[in-house]
Amino acid sequence: MTATLREVARPTRPAPPLVPPALRRWAPLGAAVGYVAVALLAADTSPLDLLRYAGYLLWALILPGTLVYRALRRRPHTLVEDITMGAAVGLVLELPAWAVFAALDVGGWLWLWPTMVVGLFLGVPGLRRHWLVRDYPSRAPVGWSWTVAGAVGFFTTYLSVTFLQRNPVLPASDGTRQYLDLAYQLSLAGEAKHQFPLHVPQVAAEPLDYHWFGYAHMAATSLIGQIDLPVVALRLAIPALCAAAIVLTAVLGWRVSGRPYVGAIAAVLFFVIGETNFTDPVNMPFGTQASFVIWHGMSMIYSWVLLIALVAVLADVVDRRADRPVPPLPRAGAVVLAALLMLASSGAKASSLPVVGLALAVTAVALLVTTRRIPWAVVVAGLLTGTAQLFATAVLYRFQAYGIKAAPFGGLEPYWTIPSDRPGWAGPLAVAAVLGAFLVNMQLRVAGVVPLLLRRRGRLEPVQWFLLGGTLAGPALFLVLDQPGGAQQYFTRAGFSFAVVLSAWGYVLVADRARLTSRARWTVGLAALGFATVLVLFQLRYATPPPNTSLFDSLRPLLWWAGGLALLMVLAVGVWRPATQGIAALRGRGGLLLLTAVLVVGAPGLVMDMAKSARSPNGGAYTNVPLPKSRVDAARWTREHSAPGDVLATNAHCLVVTNGWCDARSFWLSAYAERRVLVEGWSFAPRVAALGAYTPFWDQELLRRNDAAISAPTEAGLRELRDRYDVRWLVVDRQVGRESLELRRLAALRYDNGRMAVYQLR
Repeated sequence: MTATLREVARPTRPAPPLVPPALRRWAPLGAAVGYVAVALLAADTSPLDLLRYAGYLLWALILPGTLVYRALRRRPHTLVEDITMGAAVGLVLELPAWAVFAALDVGGWLWLWPTMVVGLFLGVPGLRRHWLVRDYPSRAPVGWSWTVAGAVGFFTTYLSVTFLQRNPVLPASDGTRQYLDLAYQLSLAGEAKHQFPLHVPQVAAEPLDYHWFGYAHMAATSLIGQIDLPVVALRLAIPALCAAAIVLTAVLGWRVSGRPYVGAIAAVLFFVIGETNFTDPVNMPFGTQASFVIWHGMSMIYSWVLLIALVAVLADVVDRRADRPVPPLPRAGAVVLAALLMLASSGAKASSLPVVGLALAVTAVALLVTTRRIPWAVVVAGLLTGTAQLFATAVLYRFQAYGIKAAPFGGLEPYWTIPSDRPGWAGPLAVAAVLGAFLVNMQLRVAGVVPLLLRRRGRLEPVQWFLLGGTLAGPALFLVLDQPGGAQQYFTRAGFSFAVVLSAWGYVLVADRARLTSRARWTVGLAALGFATVLVLFQLRYATPPPNTSLFDSLRPLLWWAGGLALLMVLAVGVWRPATQGIAALRGRGGLLLLTAVLVVGAPGLVMDMAKSARSPNGGAYTNVPLPKSRVDAARWTREHSAPGDVLATNAHCLVVTNGWCDARSFWLSAYAERRVLVEGWSFAPRVAALGAYTPFWDQELLRRNDAAISAPTEAGLRELRDRYDVRWLVVDRQVGRESLELRRLAALRYDNGRMAVYQLR
């Protein structure tokens, strides 16, 4: 009896959880990394290359960057912040390391550079504590982690359909096609891998006045990871940078607001919600879909990673209130990090720093008016931004403007031009319609800013002024500047780094006012997913091809779609109150549901782009240049048998010749040979980039000598190319023009696959 009573009194142990807490915390990371790896393997990425790339990320980016970030930030916040901000800092540190090793012509030893940081943090006693941090005050909520992992998975799927599955690492036949810019950016990475300072690889003597830092990153990846450069450019770098940008956006939103789900929602708005349209195949009148912007020129996503990290640091510079939910970085650490990220951003993308500068200017004016004191920290940050911009303009770009000019509404004006026989009132109506279409197409995901401004009644926190300044600066620069090819859209996209965070902050404020229970949050989330699914299915079924009669007509599907949705929302608002009189759970939550619906309207954009890509996997709008296997084979043979300093000469300059005019956008040889070419295609050279693809080469005598070396060679002519221009190899495309029989006597034929021949000068 006593034993029985003792057993009853003994406290029962709680049953162990079905899923261990550590597994619950780390499962989202494992799922995201695993999904990205599977997508890359499905795109014919070698498992060995994947392992090498993982080693590069851990050794050369995350480890040194995280150690340096921890030393500058002092007080920890979360592990995920340390790792992601550390990766961005690692990208910054990589640039001077690459420059030093490249200048010393020892790029093959670049893998050693992290040992400098590792040795410092092992050798200095005060720095050793940064190796292991245990006192993180915050831990990422599981829901936050799964939301961010879901965004990574969705955008990886998007990249897989629109980019990875469409572009083979190497062409399989002479019928392979590829978007023309991919070879160009590969050629810049090849230039950075072997040369310093950089020149235009298609015109060996021409300096590269361009934002090329992203291509130096690809070169460093290849050198450190010992990975073939096309694999880095066409498989590994872009998905990894996209994943980093998604997680950084989530960290930024959490850090500046003190609310984890501001960051998670911002990441979804940035990389899941696309531009709003109603055409099939989808068209983007005021820019291009996010994926195309990212993979056709990876400088955009590279710059986003640096810019998002810079926004996080500058938020602590402009808002140093002690009562912030997340304490700001130390002043000295914030200034150092800001300066480093600004210098890296200056050569990452020309659109980043102007948006940052305007955001700081708006913040300075707002704080001066509201506090009646000069915000010296903001002024110092503005001066740093101006210095970095001056460095980029004078040193990196050498004052090349690439055709950009002040032209208020220059990007929109062609859309509202109407025939002269239309009535007078049609003109202002067209202007209003085009402006409305621009806002709906490019800015609808920013709708959460409106309730935030209304709730705050103009009394914004300093960090909110900063985010608002960047939100306005991006589209403002788009509207006041013009550039060939609509390149001013990149200012708008730089502004998204600010806008999605402020929009998500406004959304969370509306959700807080609705006082949702846990069950209600799930209901809203499922309703948003259901509404997005309905929109996608409706557009797949009913969206129409864009009219090609005029630019304004191309906006009609978007305008009709926006008008129809607006009418439905007005009707829903009208019936909401009487319909919810007897349903207590819905009272006071209409505004939240309306804002959710508005933010989700752009959900079909990226899915429609995937649908377009799936229908035309090889030969659609984004794969429009032949990339014959025979050409690439000859280029890669030349790479394996030549020295990095050797210059090539070729007779292939033109994509096409139209009425005697050369479309000089040929980049394949410099791309896959990773060598400078005396004269290949010159259309992207800074001095003529704004003039068009058919601009003649500026040195016709040099071009004549180059071509004569193949079609009418002489011993003296070949000697001049060798001694004066360092030409060592002639790469002949016989479909362009057969070489002279005399060439076999004057040079050594080293490679011949029928179409292509490679000669070595004696």
